[in-house]
Amino acid sequence: MRKGAITRAAVLKSIVEYDEVGRSEFLAKYGFSEARSYLLLHEGRGYDSKAIAGVAHKWDHGRALLPEEFSGGKEHAVAWLKRAGFEVKAVKNPDWARDEVILACHLVMANGWKGLDANDPRVIELSGLLQVMPIHAEADRNETFRNPNGVARKTFDIATRHPDYQGKPTNGGATDVEVLNDFLARPSEMTEVAQLIRQGIAEGDFQVTPLDEDQEDYSAPEGRLLMSRHRRRERNKGLRKKKIAAVLKQGRTLACEACGFNFEEVYGDRGSGYIECHHVVPLHKAGEGRTKLSDLALICANCHRMIHRRAPWPTPRELKSLVQGRRDTEARIPAQPGAEAGVEPAANVS
Repeated sequence: MRKGAITRAAVLKSIVEYDEVGRSEFLAKYGFSEARSYLLLHEGRGYDSKAIAGVAHKWDHGRALLPEEFSGGKEHAVAWLKRAGFEVKAVKNPDWARDEVILACHLVMANGWKGLDANDPRVIELSGLLQVMPIHAEADRNETFRNPNGVARKTFDIATRHPDYQGKPTNGGATDVEVLNDFLARPSEMTEVAQLIRQGIAEGDFQVTPLDEDQEDYSAPEGRLLMSRHRRRERNKGLRKKKIAAVLKQGRTLACEACGFNFEEVYGDRGSGYIECHHVVPLHKAGEGRTKLSDLALICANCHRMIHRRAPWPTPRELKSLVQGRRDTEARIPAQPGAEAGVEPAANVS
């Protein structure tokens, strides 16, 4: 039996059985729990998506999948049901992304670090903005996604984490505290970030919902949307070619500015002329359409990922210092006897 190889007809048979015996008996019969994340929608009704997907295997392969044999999320049940042509919706809304918290925190700051009510026009406006923000897929949202009540709650989550707040903080997330501290430390900078996010949404510049696959491990101090735009600038082939040409014209080699790696030295002709570009200046400082060659640094793929991996991003010079410091430390550590010959050092015996 190939997991996930379920047909639309098999899913429909599972739905019929679900309706005939009832939810509780259906779940108990096959050992499933109630859905916590996603529901299958069919003819105006919601069904436990994981249970339906698992039982569908009975009709296609002779036995139902056990709950522990697969997940009810996007990798398994949700993907299988969508592939069979069904609609699947989230039971609860996704966590707030950094971009969203930045906008909410900016609103709280503008309100004197006080939370706002759901009927406040500013909350209603932000609610509408968040609902068109291309971060969360439609399938991950339910009917209450970023509605005024939810936005108002988030403003209080942020406000009650302010150092001057005397009462008990409301429930919130680590991102709320992180963004709040960023605003307290750099209010003008964070205001520029919030305005740039708003501008991008209003102008329709943010089209792609997820980051590219190779960016999943990246962290951006400005948020996911500006990170995507930042990466598009770095991938501008014209700018990259101009930067490389300028470096070669100066008689320099195409070596990583952080660790010194040279693709041609290691890979020969295959690596000739290749290196990645990193845009050193943050988007909110550089602005749009003003990229200069001096804003770009030549970086190897490893160092590029290390720079973007965790905010705040180190500059190539700062990363170079880190790399050199590690090298110097290793050079001062004496080699263990027999290490060069591949012999394990003897354990101390007392």
